[in-house]
Amino acid sequence: MKENSHTHYDVIIIGTGAGGGTLAHKLAPSGKRILVLERGDFIPKEKENWDPIEVFTKGRYRTNEQWYDQDDKPFSPFTHYCVGGNTKLYGAALFRLRESDFQETRHYGGISPAWPISYQDLEPYYTQAEYLYSVHGQRGIDPTEPEAFSPYPYGPIPHEPRMKALYEDIQQLGYRPFPLPIGVRLGNEKRYAQAPVHLSNFDGFPDLTESKADSHVVALNSALEYPNVTLLTNALAEKLETDETGRKVTQVRVRRNNDLETYSADIVVVACGAVNSAALLLRSANEQHPNGLANSSDQVGRNYMKHLNGTIVAISDQPNDSVFQKSFGLADFYHRAPDSEFPLGAIQLMGKTDPDTLLDEAKEAFPHVPVEYLATHSIDWWLTAEDLPSPDNRVTLRADGSIRTSYVPNNLEAYERLKTKLLGILRQVGMAHHVIKDDVYVGYDLGISGVSHQAGTLKFGNDPRTSVLDVNCKAHDLDNLYAVDSSFFVSSGAFNPSLTIIANALRVGDHLLEKLKGKPALSEVESTLTTNGQS
Repeated sequence: MKENSHTHYDVIIIGTGAGGGTLAHKLAPSGKRILVLERGDFIPKEKENWDPIEVFTKGRYRTNEQWYDQDDKPFSPFTHYCVGGNTKLYGAALFRLRESDFQETRHYGGISPAWPISYQDLEPYYTQAEYLYSVHGQRGIDPTEPEAFSPYPYGPIPHEPRMKALYEDIQQLGYRPFPLPIGVRLGNEKRYAQAPVHLSNFDGFPDLTESKADSHVVALNSALEYPNVTLLTNALAEKLETDETGRKVTQVRVRRNNDLETYSADIVVVACGAVNSAALLLRSANEQHPNGLANSSDQVGRNYMKHLNGTIVAISDQPNDSVFQKSFGLADFYHRAPDSEFPLGAIQLMGKTDPDTLLDEAKEAFPHVPVEYLATHSIDWWLTAEDLPSPDNRVTLRADGSIRTSYVPNNLEAYERLKTKLLGILRQVGMAHHVIKDDVYVGYDLGISGVSHQAGTLKFGNDPRTSVLDVNCKAHDLDNLYAVDSSFFVSSGAFNPSLTIIANALRVGDHLLEKLKGKPALSEVESTLTTNGQS
């Protein structure tokens, strides 16, 4: 093992997902020397990208790391360490949180607290995020839709015939389904004609066509066109070290290809995901920060949220030949329902369930039905209810340094009521007259390994005694440490967190650009040397 010579940057960004990749894109034109660290590598473009057995059953692109639950039982987290982070395999459903999500809201499980900023503070950055990530959608249909001052950059993805019929059936019941806002590059972004994109395996798959608007494709690639931006892959940030006052991060210690390297920067930004960002700060405990970096409030790792998520799969005797099924959602129960004074959550169509998971879920209800039939006769739904921040739901480290996520779901009544609402709609639209067995639906609720919507752990706020970050997502306890992944969330809402992470990274990027003003930009020659790994 060897150590590198010391290298200094203006900004170090740790992580390349929705937050880190977007921030690199925002800062790149400044000319400042920027180092981006990614613990994983590029996902190769290969035929296995779209093979459900490889992607889901074998977990070809998932980490083989083991985390532990509150009972010290190991589990395999459904997360990915690669350039682009989890956006490489996300479903690219890019929702704005609703105005109420930024306000104190009462739920069945308790109180969802107010954020230190309002929806209006984030609205212009939501617009920027939708343009950057090529969001296709349609305003004015969803009754819970927040105020927006610009239309979506592109119109909605057309429903396939089976989904269009279902959409219209649900409308006739008096509900207001709406086209899902999907981040995808269909070729209509160019001023010249291009071959059309036909979407297929998308939700949960890497996209070898690079049509999916992920952080790698739309943000990091453009950042790397600037000579002042350097990306290091297979570079795990193990620890952040501070000066003797404890007020400034002075070094980032990196394990790269089994070598130990150290880097420094005027500004250090963590964007490792809510769980790993908290773990990094806890690993960085020192004399000045004995309970973990930036943890004078004892809030680092606490308030861990990951949504109450699950699937419902209806098996019909009517074929579903949709190739891209993920086309609309339903938010009629987001704030309340006729028989519910409290919020329930959101419903959306999802990509087709992979055959092995479908067979495992359906074998008891349909023991003699071939999986091929099940797969071509299913309609798959995704449910999301809000879980509430709890100090006891937290990320900690075990004695050997591995990650423990202590998590007990709350607000379960909202989730179960939401599930009942969806089943009622399916029966109303006649699904029960077309299913193989009346009133039999399969699916699953995500357990502790389902961390795609992880949030909290480094919540932001105005009071250093009760929060980790300030309103600009700078650590209260340090002068040069920031976080731009979902760790800053105060509450989770009930929509996918990606667009909010992206919008906030753009907001924090504006703050950092102001902070960096007056510091001379790197010359082109120096930047080129840095890009080539010389210093």
